[in-house]
Amino acid sequence: MPTPWPRRAFLLTTGTSALSLATPAAALPAGARDTAAAGTVAAGTVAAGPATEATADAFAALRAKWRTLILGAGFSPTAEPFKSRLAQLGASARQLRDTMAPADGSLWPDASYADPEPDTDQESFGYSANLVTSCTRLATMAQAYSQQGTGLTGDAALRTAVVTGLDHLYTQVYNERQKRFGNWWSWQIGAPQALLDTCVLMYDALSADRLARYCAAVDHFVPDSAVAQYTGTSTGANRVDLCRVLALRGVVGANEAKVALARDALSPVFPYVTSGDGLYTDGSFIQHTTVPYTGSYGSVLLGGLGLLFALLDGSPWEVTDGGRQIVFDAVEKAWAPFLYNGLVMDCVAGRAISRGIAASDTKQVQADDHLRGHPIMASIALLGQGASAAENARWRGLVQGWMRRDYYSPPLSDPQLSLAHLARLKAVQDDTAVTPVPEPTGHRLFTNMARATHRRPGWAASISMADARITYYETGNGENLRGWHTGAGMLAWWGDAYANGQYSDAFWPTVDPYRLPGVTASRKVLADGAGGDWGAARPDVSWVGGATDGQRAVLGQHLKGLQSTLSARKAWFCLDDAIVCLGAGITCADGAVVESTVENRNLGPTGGAPFQADGATKPTTTPWSQTLTGARWAHIGGHGGYVFPGGATVRARRERRTGKWSDINKGGAATPLTRTYLTLYVDHGTDPTDATYAYVLLPGASAARTAERAAATGWLRILANSGTRQGISVPSLGFTGVTFWSGGTAGALTASAACAVLVGERPDGTAVVCVSDPTRAARAGLTVTWDRPVAAVTAKPATVTSATTGASLKLTFADLGPAKGATQKITVRLG
Repeated sequence: MPTPWPRRAFLLTTGTSALSLATPAAALPAGARDTAAAGTVAAGTVAAGPATEATADAFAALRAKWRTLILGAGFSPTAEPFKSRLAQLGASARQLRDTMAPADGSLWPDASYADPEPDTDQESFGYSANLVTSCTRLATMAQAYSQQGTGLTGDAALRTAVVTGLDHLYTQVYNERQKRFGNWWSWQIGAPQALLDTCVLMYDALSADRLARYCAAVDHFVPDSAVAQYTGTSTGANRVDLCRVLALRGVVGANEAKVALARDALSPVFPYVTSGDGLYTDGSFIQHTTVPYTGSYGSVLLGGLGLLFALLDGSPWEVTDGGRQIVFDAVEKAWAPFLYNGLVMDCVAGRAISRGIAASDTKQVQADDHLRGHPIMASIALLGQGASAAENARWRGLVQGWMRRDYYSPPLSDPQLSLAHLARLKAVQDDTAVTPVPEPTGHRLFTNMARATHRRPGWAASISMADARITYYETGNGENLRGWHTGAGMLAWWGDAYANGQYSDAFWPTVDPYRLPGVTASRKVLADGAGGDWGAARPDVSWVGGATDGQRAVLGQHLKGLQSTLSARKAWFCLDDAIVCLGAGITCADGAVVESTVENRNLGPTGGAPFQADGATKPTTTPWSQTLTGARWAHIGGHGGYVFPGGATVRARRERRTGKWSDINKGGAATPLTRTYLTLYVDHGTDPTDATYAYVLLPGASAARTAERAAATGWLRILANSGTRQGISVPSLGFTGVTFWSGGTAGALTASAACAVLVGERPDGTAVVCVSDPTRAARAGLTVTWDRPVAAVTAKPATVTSATTGASLKLTFADLGPAKGATQKITVRLG
């Protein structure tokens, strides 16, 4: 059966279209295939009347600008990395030209779009995807014809083949009489974007009649009504993609109204949202209502807006909506926090994490966190051209820094990056006026998408959670079939100059999906795609989030298992060189074992990293396993250390795991891949009641420093670790943090109701008290008391209705529900 994967080659190489598909809309009624006569154009689909000379010039300028935007500029076709890439483009186009065989139901023999039972099932998705494949192959041929240095530049035979292909697809399938089947995205975004790009590139080779026919087909599948309402499949990144289609339809057909509509239809994308799809004030980005998607759909939105802003700049249809500043602000507020050394963190990539190597890709096109990050970097460089001079300079510094640090997957060697994006990044790299910006330190809490990032000198981490608003995970289109526990507290981390391929190197098809690092999960067997498509499954919990002072953080997740009776409270305390992880109230009645995974490190194909526990070196042979009883610390060479306060029973194992991309994505390659993993986990047994765990993650720590931290028994004080509250203090840091799952006392802190509290004492005699209500409960009168002499409150938000100082500090808050889990920061002078 054909799969939906052939579209991926085009999407990855352009870097400007969605790498993922949205929820399929209802298909039009199925029926027999209609074949349009070559000269037929539906009435009312093409602009009436001749354009004025000035307007004609404006459209010519837009076509020229779009050519530059998609082909790239400012590079030498005889210099690397462009010379090789252009030669590859020429070879691909030649192969496509030579194998193109127009027939009833296909343009290439391996890409049939003749669906015998047109509907919206998986098989029909495959046929509609083959339509996109056919269009993108023609776009590849058009690029080879238009680019210098391909060996086919201006080639007459190639020009004829492209025109023949366009006519064939119009006559056969993409015309104004055809009824849509399969995936809506194929008809409204994938196919028309590639078709219109080809029309721009081959404009001088296409007659007015041909252009009118192709425009009529686009009008049929992407009518003005596609952007009439900001809802359904016309929001966020999808809306930007639709606007790109409308704008290019207007450019190709010289239709002012279409271009104006595309410009105006962008406006609903700009404002901050408070629910559903879009950008939030805290930097969150949601698509498909419940899915954190900064690194996939967010990439599409960013790239698409950059292209459209650049295309329309200086034209009669320039985007002047002041709301676009929100997009500019989001570069550093929403995208940069998830970019690290050139990769974009998987916690905001949705089901794109399952797209490794496609079954139908003979060239082994693949995707990973680095290959998803590179187009975002290039899009930021493009977007900067329309931003302020200060923003553009700063963003170029960010991009240059990411490029220089991406030792694992250098962006200029990215085989999937489009030539245009490659040119943008090369220009940034070669710009001697740019000063590379180092990775920042600090903590970012994205309460509106249940995600957090923690950055320290030498490493960065992300934590993924789920609640009543944010799905456990997203599956759909046969993708990400085993991402069940990615929202169950997964703690991913990377070093500055090591382990940047931790999740890039076939991690997702080979890792044990029940033992993702940081998660607590029942071993109850789940079916592929359990919970339903498009992020349908969400836990019935509200306490997810925390409080942060911008450098350190207290995070908590009330965990309920997917299709499981599992319930647990998980807490993370993000500090200067460590993350303290606590679990409590772990209870389950599935009749299955429950585990909390301390770490599951991908050691690559060979897996020779040394491992020791309490100073004893363990075998590097595979397989190996051991129960570490009373373990106080462990260390993985080249990665980091783990401390178990008071000792713990921990299972350790080194194993080789084999999997296939097709295991987790129906369109994935079936080639077996093997990687070695070193796993540490706490076995809570079958159907545990109130089980707990406690460990400290020390990224990048040496064995000696790990042992030293374990021996410093006074460094960490666990104040509470139960189902009602979890808290720690680190006296040397002046840090105290508590997740109050309900009212109570932990150490010197007391809360009247559920909340998160962080206290940071400073050497200058001041302190900061951070409080949030992750439950967003509509209530007033929350009180937080710190049993510590306080002389005065020097700053507080309006949500603090009362602040009593003296022998202790007592804070009373107004209703924190409207704050939506955001941290309330109070500064005080100690007594």
